[in-house]
Amino acid sequence: MGSLPSDKVTIKNPADIIVIIGYFIIVMSVGVWSMFRSNRGTVGGYFLAGRTMTWWPVGASLFASNIGSGHFVGLAGTGAASGIAVGGFEWNALFVVLLLGWLFVPVYLTAGVITMPQYLKKRFGGTRISLYLTVISLLLYIFTKISMYTDTVQTFVIIVGAFALTGFSFAEVGGYNALLHKYFSAIPSNFTSLDPWRYNISTACYVPRQDAFNLLRDASSGDLPWPGILFGTSIAGIWYWCTDQVIVQRCLAARSINHVKGGCILCGYLKLLPMFLMVFPGMISRVLYPDEVGCVVPEECKRVCGTEVGCSNIAYPKLVVSVMPTGLRGLMLAVMLAALMSSLASVFNSSSTLFTMDIWTRIRPQAGERELIIVGRVWVLFIVVVSICWIPIVQAAQSGQLFDYIQSVSSYLAPPIAAVFLLAVFVKRVNEKGAFWGLIGGLMMGLCRMLPEFWFGTGSCVFPSSCPFLVCGVHYLHFAILLFFCTSVLVLLVSYCTEPIRDQHLHRLVFSLRHSKEERIDLDLELEEDERARRTAQESNTSDGSKRTQLMIYWHGKHNRQTHNLCFTAAEEEDKSAICLLIGRLCGDRGESKPSQQEAPEASEKMPHICEEPVWKHTVNANALVMMAVAVFMWGYFA
Repeated sequence: MGSLPSDKVTIKNPADIIVIIGYFIIVMSVGVWSMFRSNRGTVGGYFLAGRTMTWWPVGASLFASNIGSGHFVGLAGTGAASGIAVGGFEWNALFVVLLLGWLFVPVYLTAGVITMPQYLKKRFGGTRISLYLTVISLLLYIFTKISMYTDTVQTFVIIVGAFALTGFSFAEVGGYNALLHKYFSAIPSNFTSLDPWRYNISTACYVPRQDAFNLLRDASSGDLPWPGILFGTSIAGIWYWCTDQVIVQRCLAARSINHVKGGCILCGYLKLLPMFLMVFPGMISRVLYPDEVGCVVPEECKRVCGTEVGCSNIAYPKLVVSVMPTGLRGLMLAVMLAALMSSLASVFNSSSTLFTMDIWTRIRPQAGERELIIVGRVWVLFIVVVSICWIPIVQAAQSGQLFDYIQSVSSYLAPPIAAVFLLAVFVKRVNEKGAFWGLIGGLMMGLCRMLPEFWFGTGSCVFPSSCPFLVCGVHYLHFAILLFFCTSVLVLLVSYCTEPIRDQHLHRLVFSLRHSKEERIDLDLELEEDERARRTAQESNTSDGSKRTQLMIYWHGKHNRQTHNLCFTAAEEEDKSAICLLIGRLCGDRGESKPSQQEAPEASEKMPHICEEPVWKHTVNANALVMMAVAVFMWGYFA
């Protein structure tokens, strides 16, 4: 077996440096091209890329938005620690992503929304549910996700680089059959020198699991029990893939429903790869470097990776710097940077959308487009600072296994959201009172589990947590199932005990009425009309009579293309310097008063239209069936 070199590996050779610099040049070039290509000076252009994306960039964007540094570090780390069961999180997505394209997105499109809180506001009326979802979503982004055309380039770089590392890794370990045998003997050599009076370490802490190559594990003794993998991950998957702003926003940027479905299928096929490109390499890393990746002595782990609870999270980076040759090492560093940049860009864009459209507009209803875009960018800086402050807690959680930490937090906060969205889309009888109290009740249950776990700590194999079994004894995936069930019951119970919402308020807001041609009367229409009248009266008193941009127009599916000039007045438009033009574009100014011919029809007319051409409808349906067959085979083979 290999060992960790005594000298730190640094990037000093020209080949690696050239590859990294070349990567950044390509990404920046594509980013500048896309910025000038679509109208970034409007809310639709800035947040939805002009709604002109076809199926292949949609699918690539979905995959790149999902695959971040947490996957390279977390999936490989958990694979190194316990085997392939963590791959079930990835393969479960093959089924859930089809729910996104076939069931959820058609409703979001006909509803005419660009954020998920906006959908809940239209569906239930009032403001408290949409505000709740905005706040919880922003918290989940900070706690679990911070650690569009550019996404297409990122996806290509990620896949090519990860394939290269996988090939070198399997060659180093001797192939798949060699991995099957060598993994079970990947035991650190320094645990025998422990002071027996200081530590009482069980063999389970350093001996690999005997079910390491089983995808489905025992329901009671498994570290990732099979009911949790099958059902708990599906619940978290519904929240993440079907209701989360980061993912749904990618689909809303597509030019038609067929392109949405095609993108979901492409993303599903790509989600087959992480098992082979991240989980297996993580296990190989433990085989090659057991003393470092599989360390168990707290002092030794502190020396190797800076944390006492374990060093499994260094499995993938360790392979990069130790196995890859010169030049390709630079490629893999670019891959990890690509994953980090892609996931962060997606989270930043979606979180700024939520804060700007659903919180800031409550504070300043008269805010114009330029102000909304600038506020969104300032918000990004804020969440970066908060997320950095949260990093020490992430490092100590779930025995140092990043992916387990992310999934556990999601299991405590996401199931109520998944339950409410699922019922809101498919059950007309659900009303605002039921949804609200279901969310509040589910949040209280989730916090009753999450807060004690953070207070007592998740512990490690060497230092078990002192959290009472009654509170923390249930596996977090099983807790997600229980939380989802209780929330659903509470939502339905309250809804059926209170007045229903009439169909005139639900046209094109629920799945059964998605094709309805009837006029929909918004639940908050009277309040909105009063507010609009107040604004109109204010605007009529202005000296020039110019109209301010009203966000309410967006809630009714229209787009105001008013632009703002940072450097010159409209009369001086032709004399702008290149620097001022660039600054204006970065701050949301396109320098034109009309949308591009390509953007206008998709943004305002075609997106709510969900009718499909028969040929393309049958094509995407057939491909969806093929993908599900492939998924079933892979689950059966590794189960």
